[in-house]
Amino acid sequence: MGTEAGPAEPERLSTGFEVHVHGRQVGRLLERGDLYTAALAFLDGRVEIEGDLIAALRDLMSIPRRGPRQWLYTVLARLWSLRLETWYQTRTRARRNVRFHYDHPAAFYRQFLDQRLVYSCAYFERSGMTLDQAQTAKLDHICRKLDLRPGERFLDVGCGFGALVAHAAEVYGAESTGCTLSRGQFETAGALLRERGLEGRASVEFLDYRDLRGRFAKIASVGMFEHVGVRRLSGYFAKVGSLLAPGGLFLNHGIARPQVVRAGPEWVFVQRRVFPGGELPHLSEVVREAEKAGFEILDVENLRPHYARTCRTWVERLSANREECLRLVPPAVYRTWLLYLAVSALNFETGMTEVHQVLMARRSQPRAGRWTRRYMYP
Repeated sequence: MGTEAGPAEPERLSTGFEVHVHGRQVGRLLERGDLYTAALAFLDGRVEIEGDLIAALRDLMSIPRRGPRQWLYTVLARLWSLRLETWYQTRTRARRNVRFHYDHPAAFYRQFLDQRLVYSCAYFERSGMTLDQAQTAKLDHICRKLDLRPGERFLDVGCGFGALVAHAAEVYGAESTGCTLSRGQFETAGALLRERGLEGRASVEFLDYRDLRGRFAKIASVGMFEHVGVRRLSGYFAKVGSLLAPGGLFLNHGIARPQVVRAGPEWVFVQRRVFPGGELPHLSEVVREAEKAGFEILDVENLRPHYARTCRTWVERLSANREECLRLVPPAVYRTWLLYLAVSALNFETGMTEVHQVLMARRSQPRAGRWTRRYMYP
């Protein structure tokens, strides 16, 4: 590993990649496994990686972490979870956090997402599926689990770019509604619904989910509750419960940490540079808070291998479209997304993070009888 000031000679650390380090101090921090500093150095170009970024990160993350910096970052990660925002989040703050992550040009997201801009875990139900096919399969998987039927009112909480709202209306005949706090997502989703001639059958609202009104037979929340925060889960589930019609179903799809995994220095980087305000709960916390809000759990599925493959595909597409990405966003933004998605792929592959679809219904309310889960897997 080169540590001389200025451009360094690359050293091949493992098959498939080369790491270029600019500056002695950065090199020493890398040798000590200082992941937070390494991430910042990657963003400003002091660390460059050619080849397999995920393999390079795997090697870096395997270096034993030592020294006072690591202790300080660990303490900081613990203190970060005690911020005021983890207890209470204003609507203004929620909008600012969401826009920080999502309000880049839609053309940037098109460089690595599928054609419909589905920004969540795909479902590779068959070998050899393309990203577009796997994302369509995921939309179907959600609609089937919800037993979505023509004419039912359907809500997508945090609807992203509108793919699920459109799919539920177009393929399943539902009366679909979505909501988002991202202006870019709102505008792109509206354009999608108009292009597909779904006005009148599907709509997207630009508002906080806490301000939603009405009753819906089926509700989905996909990749949204990570923005809510662990200590606000009780309010989240209570709000969704108030929107669910008697006998209705709710599917919550989101990332969680295994019970034995705690927030570390890497999460401080994600909070500051990628997902401000976000938190990853444990599955036990999700189930506990949902049950306290009056839900009963009907089905839980872990899609971890699917998200690992999804993130790898996104990294490959980002890397392949590097020049176009740099035309659309600043270099630091491109590098942030590349690094974040590569680390995410590695975390899903190694079991440091998981993604669960939890299907639930309001307890003690009558619902249509489905005695087995066969209807979910035609």
